[in-house]
Amino acid sequence: MIVFSAKISSKHQKKLTETFPNQQFVFGEQPADIEKQLDEAEVYVTYGNDVTEEFLAKAPNVKWIACLSAGVDGFPFEQLKERGILLTNARGIHKTQMAEYAIAMLLQVYRNAKTIIENERHSEWDKGVRIREITGKTLLILGTGAIGSETARLAKAFHMNVIGVSRSGKATEHFDEVYRATELMRALPQADLIVSVLPSTAETKQILTYNHFKAMRESAVFLNMGRGDVLIEDDLLRAVREEEIDHAVLDVFEEEPLPKEHGFWKEKNITITPHLSGLSPEYVKRALEIFHKNLAVYENKNGELINKINPDRGY
Repeated sequence: MIVFSAKISSKHQKKLTETFPNQQFVFGEQPADIEKQLDEAEVYVTYGNDVTEEFLAKAPNVKWIACLSAGVDGFPFEQLKERGILLTNARGIHKTQMAEYAIAMLLQVYRNAKTIIENERHSEWDKGVRIREITGKTLLILGTGAIGSETARLAKAFHMNVIGVSRSGKATEHFDEVYRATELMRALPQADLIVSVLPSTAETKQILTYNHFKAMRESAVFLNMGRGDVLIEDDLLRAVREEEIDHAVLDVFEEEPLPKEHGFWKEKNITITPHLSGLSPEYVKRALEIFHKNLAVYENKNGELINKINPDRGY
């Protein structure tokens, strides 16, 4: 039995049932409906926030959990490993919209869109607004996977010098050079613009501290659209207030929604968006394309699952 807690449209449900006629699908509309089926669930399809130790205790027969999002940092990996439960995610489906978000937000900062919009609201004609160009600048991307690589590809349209940082430092398409994560402090001073798409893992948690922001150029713009816990928020706030960097664009935070009293809201040189960089009308379609391919592999017991998660690494 394949149980969905992830809500999908009737059109997508119909395609699944027609493509896999030998499978029994349960598309749960309410948590109570889903819970009734957990005893029999072999495959569980979710957006991820409901998979806990308590959930696993109620699903004794589950063999594969298919997460339709990329983030799996909250999953109980020890229990998954102990029971040999497969876990896959939707890594790669965010690259288009998130790369567009990165370029759009960097352009907004360099073109001073916040000031221009505010002037428009007050009918103020001011041609003295500070305007810059991203063309020819150096972009540093922390994370050279699908999202980082697509951001790098778009950056090349602006003739940017693109540097990457990854765990291995392996050469990657669209990057002029790639540093190992251990060489981060060497890379930071070179960049005009820094974009983090790092996932949340034991290795990346609070990897960015005040010293890292201080190592950036005073004119640097830092953008985080990976995970909120890759930086120490108080350190970033201090760096902005002390003008160690010029601007920060933040789409992800340690606590979401970001509390109204948080200091980030009060800084004119911080731009906040509500964790929307990964949103797209194509999201579910792309996620289900991965699930379709994986279900065919799982059903036929032939081939390799796409985006299989290593529980020891958490990605």
